[in-house]
Amino acid sequence: MNVIEIGSSDHRRASASMLMGSIVVFAVLYSPQPLISLFSKEYHISPATAGASISLATIGLGIGLILISALSSALERKKLMSLSLLLTSFLTVLSAFCHQFTIFLIIRFLEGVCISGFPSIAMAYLNEEFHSKDIGRVMGSYIAGTAIGGFVGRIVIGALTDLFDWQIAMMILGMISLLLSLSFWMYLPESRNFHSHRQSFKLWKTGMIGNLLHKRLIMLFITGFLLMGVYIMILDYIGYPLTSKPYYLSQTVFGFLFVVNLVGTWSSVWFGKLADHHPRSQIIAIAIAIFATGTLFTLIPNLAVKILGVALVAFGFFAGHSIASGWVGLVADSEHKAQASSLYLLFYYGGSSVVGWSGGLFLHHLGWTGLVYYACVLLAAAIVVSSLAGGAIHLRRLQLK
Repeated sequence: MNVIEIGSSDHRRASASMLMGSIVVFAVLYSPQPLISLFSKEYHISPATAGASISLATIGLGIGLILISALSSALERKKLMSLSLLLTSFLTVLSAFCHQFTIFLIIRFLEGVCISGFPSIAMAYLNEEFHSKDIGRVMGSYIAGTAIGGFVGRIVIGALTDLFDWQIAMMILGMISLLLSLSFWMYLPESRNFHSHRQSFKLWKTGMIGNLLHKRLIMLFITGFLLMGVYIMILDYIGYPLTSKPYYLSQTVFGFLFVVNLVGTWSSVWFGKLADHHPRSQIIAIAIAIFATGTLFTLIPNLAVKILGVALVAFGFFAGHSIASGWVGLVADSEHKAQASSLYLLFYYGGSSVVGWSGGLFLHHLGWTGLVYYACVLLAAAIVVSSLAGGAIHLRRLQLK
C-alpha cells in the first residue's frame, strides 16, 4: 500500500490542508456559541431555543452523515470534502443577511448538512492514506485542528460582534472560510488508496447493521455521544453565568475565554500518542476524569478558577475524542471504515444536539449547579461505556496488521 510517510512533503501538505478544512468546519459550526446568551436577550427567547443555533446545525450534520455513509464509497474523497467546505462557506455568508431568528436557524440546519461532507471523509482519508502505526499521531493532529477551528470561530464572532454586530461578524467569517476552502482544494494531496465503486443499498445496509452490532464499536459510538454532548453543553451555556452578575463579561472578553480550548491542540496529540503505546481504555478514562474535574471547577465562584475549569474541560474532551475517533478506525472492518467513521460522528454530533440542548432545560430549572451535576453523571457513564470497548491495541499489534 502506497501510504504517506511521516515527515514527507505530502504529510506536510495533508496536515496543512486538514488544518484549513478543520478551521472552516468547526469555526462555522460553533461560531454562534458565544452569542447564545445575546440571542436570548435580543430575540427574547429561552436558553434552549437560543441553543438551537448549535443543536439544529448538528442535527443537520447527523442527517448528512447518514447520506454521506451511503455515497462515500462512490465519491472521490478530495472532491467531496472540497465541495462541503465551499457550500458551508457560502451559507455562512448568506446567514449574515438574516434578521429573523427562524430563518437563521434554517440556514444553520443547512450548514450542518453541508458540513457533513468533511469530518467523516477526513477521518476515512487519514485512515486510508497513513500507516496504521501512525494513526494515533495523525488523528491527534487532525483533532488539534478542530480545536483551533472552534477557537477561531468563537473568538472572531465574539470580537467582531462587539465592534459591529453579529451579522457583520458572520459575513467576515464566511469570507475567511471561503478563502481557506479554496486553499484546501488546491493543496490537499489526491487519494492514493481510495478506489471508487458503486455500493448497492443492500451492501450499505449490511455494513451499517454490522457496525451497529459490533460491541466494541457501539461502545465507542456511545462514548463519543456522551463526550461531545457534555462538552457542547458546558460551552453553550457557560456564557449565562459569565455575562451576568457578578462578572458581566463583554462579548469580546467572553469570546477570548475560548482561547483555553487551544489546550485541546496539545492534549489531543499527546493522548493520541499515548494511545498508540498504552491500553486505550485506561488512557481515555484518564482523559474523561480530567474532563469531569474541569466541569466541577466551574462551580467555584472565583473567575480564574472557572476559566481553569473550562480549560480542563477542553483538555479532557479533545484527549478523549482523539482516542475514541482513532480507535474506531482500528476496530472497524477495512471495507466499512468510512461507514464506521460516519456512524461515530453521527452519534458524536447526536450528543451535541440531544445532550447539548437538554442542558438548557437543566439550566432553566436547576441553574448552573444542576447542569454541572447532570454533566458529571454523563461523564461517569462515559468512563463505564468506554471501558466496555475492552482491550488494548498496542503499537506492536498495529505493526502486524
